[in-house]
Amino acid sequence: MSSGGAAMRTRAPQPKRFTSRAVVLGLLLSVLLLAYAYPVRVYLAQQAEIAALEQSQERQTVKIAEMAERAAKWNDNEYVISQARQRLNMVLPGEKSIVVIDPARGQQTDPAAIPGAEKSARPWYGKLWSSVEAAD
Repeated sequence: MSSGGAAMRTRAPQPKRFTSRAVVLGLLLSVLLLAYAYPVRVYLAQQAEIAALEQSQERQTVKIAEMAERAAKWNDNEYVISQARQRLNMVLPGEKSIVVIDPARGQQTDPAAIPGAEKSARPWYGKLWSSVEAAD
């Protein structure tokens, strides 16, 4: 029978939490993640740049269409005549041109007479010289 006292209980060995394979796999995944991070960032930046260029191209296409429409107006003789009348004050042969001059528009206003304007007692060159002295 048994010689001696009670049998001692031993614990079963606990498996390791991380095996060497798991550690190597984790390191490999982290290296791959770091290796792909920069190219993905460059790819996303390029996609954003492409989108911005496409928007710019669309705006330019609209602008070109507007300019072509404005240029097409100049092929119409009535439009040319109306523009010559408005911009150059031209008239057709046999017509008389009347120009109304606004008398209030011809008067020049004194800057010192404007409320809130700075009233200067000395000439401009005096102001210039004092600013040069102040800068020294």
